[in-house]
Amino acid sequence: MKDVKSLKPKRLFKKFGLATLLPTLLATAMQPAFAETARSYQSHQLLDDKLVIETSDSQVTLTPLNSGALEVHYQREGMKQLPSFARAQLEADVQAQLSVSQDTLRYALGDLTAVIHKSPFAIEYLRNDEPLLAEEHGFFANQTMRGFRFALQENEKLIGGGQRVLGMDRRGHRLPLYNKAHYGYTTESEQMYFGLPAVMSSNKYILLFDNSATGTMDLGASEADVMQFEAVAGRSAYIVVAGDSYPQLIENYVDVTGHQPMPPRWALGNFASRFGYRSEQEVRDVVEKFREEDFPLDAVVLDLFWFGPDIKGHMGNLAWDENTFPTPVDMMADLDKQGINTILVTEPFVLSTSERWDNAVASNALAKNIAGEPKQFEFYFGNTGLIDVFSEDGRDWFWNVYSDLKEQGVAGWWGDLGEPEVHPSDTVHAVGMADEIHNAYGHRWAQMLFDNEKATSPEERPFIMMRAGFPGSQRFGMIPWTGDVERSWGGLKPQVELSLQMGLLGFGYTHSDLGGFAGGEKFDRELYIRWLQYGVFQPVYRPHAQDHIAPEPVFHDRKTRNILREYVKLRYRLLPYNYTLAFENSQTGMPLMRPLFFENESDLALMDNKDAYLWGNDFLVAPVTEENIDEVAVQLPGGVWFDYWTDEAYRDDIAEVEVELDTIPVLVRAGAFIPTIKDVRNTREYSSEHLRLDYYADASVNTSSGSVYEDDGVTADAFAKGLYEQLAFTSARKDNTLNFAFSRSGNGYTGMPETRAIDLVLHNWQQVPTSITLGGETIPLVRKENQLTTNTAYYDKRSNTLQVKFAWGKQDLKLAVSL
Repeated sequence: MKDVKSLKPKRLFKKFGLATLLPTLLATAMQPAFAETARSYQSHQLLDDKLVIETSDSQVTLTPLNSGALEVHYQREGMKQLPSFARAQLEADVQAQLSVSQDTLRYALGDLTAVIHKSPFAIEYLRNDEPLLAEEHGFFANQTMRGFRFALQENEKLIGGGQRVLGMDRRGHRLPLYNKAHYGYTTESEQMYFGLPAVMSSNKYILLFDNSATGTMDLGASEADVMQFEAVAGRSAYIVVAGDSYPQLIENYVDVTGHQPMPPRWALGNFASRFGYRSEQEVRDVVEKFREEDFPLDAVVLDLFWFGPDIKGHMGNLAWDENTFPTPVDMMADLDKQGINTILVTEPFVLSTSERWDNAVASNALAKNIAGEPKQFEFYFGNTGLIDVFSEDGRDWFWNVYSDLKEQGVAGWWGDLGEPEVHPSDTVHAVGMADEIHNAYGHRWAQMLFDNEKATSPEERPFIMMRAGFPGSQRFGMIPWTGDVERSWGGLKPQVELSLQMGLLGFGYTHSDLGGFAGGEKFDRELYIRWLQYGVFQPVYRPHAQDHIAPEPVFHDRKTRNILREYVKLRYRLLPYNYTLAFENSQTGMPLMRPLFFENESDLALMDNKDAYLWGNDFLVAPVTEENIDEVAVQLPGGVWFDYWTDEAYRDDIAEVEVELDTIPVLVRAGAFIPTIKDVRNTREYSSEHLRLDYYADASVNTSSGSVYEDDGVTADAFAKGLYEQLAFTSARKDNTLNFAFSRSGNGYTGMPETRAIDLVLHNWQQVPTSITLGGETIPLVRKENQLTTNTAYYDKRSNTLQVKFAWGKQDLKLAVSL
């Protein structure tokens, strides 16, 4: 083959095609620029705790964000910059130390140190004085792009890029940075709805390219030892974050980009959703069907038929279609009385045929064309304009629509098509052209909703579900989903990977349309059941699909209903556990779904596992993603695990777990406390007054702990206000006695039980105990389970479980069980 450089452009394109050649041509075009622009240090100064360095071609500002995070911003005269979208606007309390030598500046934050080499200018980063990351060329810019180059270490793995279906390690890929719909995807996708210009390295750093423009992230694809970020415009800044462990790394990262606020408790319940409910009567009938079939329900999601009778021609109306929804306020009030919340889909497109077009134009709400007129373009749904969420006029107009609907009784918002799905490059926004801010559109939309919700209802937690955003969108309460996945086994397979990738970079509530959304010629019972079983252990339980096959379990055959009824009820029984995960996420950024490599950080092979995950700290879940199988080989990250359904113990590297149609592999960590409540019809009935604690005993565990976070489920910032209670449980094994301690903290909340009836169930308990004492008082054993009352115990030798019932008031308690 001839050298590419020796071929003329016309022959190159004819022979290889644009897509094949573009990376090579870009790399070739930029090589002289790198060689010709060696950067050198000239001077520096400290300004307001920032280190500002003048170099031969740019000004470089290093801003400490916390002891493990630093923003680096390169600026050149005449080069337009945008504000940071990724950073939360928080005051950093970092005592950075600067030391200067002849060849370097050393800028130490505590956990992270930047070493600035003067000539040639380059920045490397140390953690605990050990090399972590280094600029290769660092910043580059020419007439068509700007970006950064970093050196990669030989065995380094890279997770990140947001929603892609490529495997967990994305090294070796060149990824588009342009949020774009991928309708009906299955087992491979390099470009999807919600990209993130950020990576998490196996070396325990996160690197975030704080640029919202159209670009590319090259993770060692063009050059094996170089990671390169490119964009056509935008902010020329990056943020580097370090941590001693992956949880610490995530905590440092969300400290910079913002913590996800806790959603309302009802967000963890069951949703009725489809594309779509076409009338008020249909909504009422569906809700009644859930009640008749004894399925708990917390929310109804209305797709675009709420504002129009057809798919096309009505987008932008954003007002009830009175022919099909004649009394929506009454409908929503009736649903609310039953504890059911109404969520409406909204889109940022206003069709020129819609009822609000003239008003949107008159209100200056729409993005412009080059001539300064409202930009109009053709879209699947019709001729349209796009609301400019970057302009104050656009945000005000859009929020006025939401405000009216909120007053009517709408409880939550679903923002769809917010990539935006169609976004012509010549669209002019208040802060720049479409290609400059495309990837931040959903981010700014979510911020508009969140800020206005907080201003108008400061005591309430908003519900904001959106399909696209930017790093940091989680601080606006954004709940993403994985888009229009194909309704097939191929569509189910990548869902764990997608949620894990997003969760590691701040988006802990990423979830899928349970059952699959797109296509499907006929109902596949096994696929449907497997997907909804997995859904119990993902952040949001929302079956959703095109309605030629019902997405709701209540409309399927008896066998399907009977299996899934128990799973939906299990979802509700686990509310104390799941709600505590939501609390942990709000405090530390830890995702609800966690990769197995968190258990063994030195095992790089575990980073590639995309088939199983940790649900919180104590569950290990492996969804069944193939049909007609009766056993699943589950990779274990170490330790002892118990089958949640059978109590069988697994102590090896691989657990061969047998499955029936009504079970998937769900394992529980030895030493775990799993809290559950009794069955409820929805979260409005939630109470931990009767609390069951399943404890998984094993000789390998000497000490363990667990907790439950409780508040009223609706008050914003309840923890910061002290309006909560936290229940803590510990176990400690000494000789032949297992000692438990129970304690409570917090100022309490409205509806808090003063006393709880505790049902402590010890699994893997191999013999009748010789004594059980609570606070020094002996608890007697009864002979039959139906004889159990408060302050008694029962041993079941068939299941090897010991059940102890007792009352727990405000006092701390100690319980001892001896063999």
